[in-house]
Amino acid sequence: MAKLKIQADKTLSRIHKEIYGHFSEHLGRCIYEGLYVGEDSPIENVNGMRQDVVEALKEIRVPVLRWPGGCFADEYHWKDGIGPKANRKKMINTHWGGVVEDNSFGTHEYFELCRQIGCETYVNGNVGSGSVQEMSEWVEYMTFEGVSPMADLRADNGHEAPWKVDFFGVGNENWGCGGNMNPEYYGNLYRRYQTYVRDYHKDYKINKICCGANVDDYEWTRTVLDTCFRRNNPDQHGFMNGLSLHYYVHPNGWQHKGSATDFDEATWYRTMDKALYMEELVTKHSAIMDEFDPEKQVGLIVDEWGTWYDVEPGTNPGFLYQQNTIRDALVAGITLNIFNKHSDRVKMANIAQMVNVLQSVILTDGAQMLRTPTWYVFRMYRDHQDATLVESSIETKQIGSEKEVQVPNLTESVSITADGTLHITVTNLSVEQAYEIDAEIGGKKVREVTGEMVTGDMQDKNTFENPDAVKITEMDGIQITESGLKFTIPACTVAHLTVR
Repeated sequence: MAKLKIQADKTLSRIHKEIYGHFSEHLGRCIYEGLYVGEDSPIENVNGMRQDVVEALKEIRVPVLRWPGGCFADEYHWKDGIGPKANRKKMINTHWGGVVEDNSFGTHEYFELCRQIGCETYVNGNVGSGSVQEMSEWVEYMTFEGVSPMADLRADNGHEAPWKVDFFGVGNENWGCGGNMNPEYYGNLYRRYQTYVRDYHKDYKINKICCGANVDDYEWTRTVLDTCFRRNNPDQHGFMNGLSLHYYVHPNGWQHKGSATDFDEATWYRTMDKALYMEELVTKHSAIMDEFDPEKQVGLIVDEWGTWYDVEPGTNPGFLYQQNTIRDALVAGITLNIFNKHSDRVKMANIAQMVNVLQSVILTDGAQMLRTPTWYVFRMYRDHQDATLVESSIETKQIGSEKEVQVPNLTESVSITADGTLHITVTNLSVEQAYEIDAEIGGKKVREVTGEMVTGDMQDKNTFENPDAVKITEMDGIQITESGLKFTIPACTVAHLTVR
């Protein structure tokens, strides 16, 4: 029996709701067909946004949505996506699939989508191929209230009042698709560009996100921070509010990613091992950030994460459309537990991507829509949003199908809400073994407990023929004990217990 220790009265850091954020790029069928179908579509929509998808996103309380990329952001020129749609410029999406981008989804449509979802906004600016003036004018267009050329243009295009930009990314992957820059060069560009991401609104400030590292490029993190803070007080509020990190799980490596649905136990455990690598990445990048920002005012923003497999057979390879199984549910549960436990530094994360691309929470096919196993994990974990992390630990043992790939069998995180409710999330990484867990809960008397889980065989998935094959089910047999509670977590399971 594994021992889970929880100290409910030892509170740690706030779990920012933005950790449960999402990402939508002009890529494949994420925006077009997935989120936006146009006002004239036979699919039910409000101002072009398909309502079945919007309602499903509201249910998991999407806190923030990043847009328009991704690699697309650094070739996106925002003025192409405003004004009458018939007059908007068409372009070839050279990054993703070589298809025509008609810019019918632009700035106004993005803010309308966020309004309908009820989420914060995270706009990614163009540093790779855009100018300081272009970025400055976009910020003015979106946020300035009063008389100015861009505010007047916004009003002419039908939206007199300014919008609120909660987060603004100054470039994306500038070490790669965003310009193949060296860290010193980008660091100086960041200093320059961020100057013109001005706070026009008296009641709030835009959180500025600096382009951080790809995976384990610790040199990038250190050099960019050293360049940015060389002549600035690191405590100066507003110069930099976040530093990004990108990491994708490729079970068999970048070149041979493997199938999303056809895999064996060895591949399952390699996937789990690579998901757990997020712990090392967050720890090591955070340690470098601590040198420059010991008070942790700059958040680590993991604004691209998730699984990345080979595309589904017969689909456009540039659309990155993949299925989603119990394996993806485990990756989501593991990763979110890691973010929760590092919430003193991790202030936002954005799974890639929202609909029809990579580790989606939703898949669509024409008028059909389904919720993936990953959606159900976000549904269970939503109670962690803006709760407070409490001290917890769990006994583990190493498991795996190959001697070179061994992983801990269990992960966990625990939070407490303002009303004193505990939320415990646990993942069981074993393909075949259930585990009994004895939870000792200090600082709180357990009066009531309920449990729910996402579970199944490792390749189980939802399809348009059987959209509810994987869903949330009730956990049975939870016992309240003198010291806390006992429960059994099945194999291949993500579980959520609510303790009052």
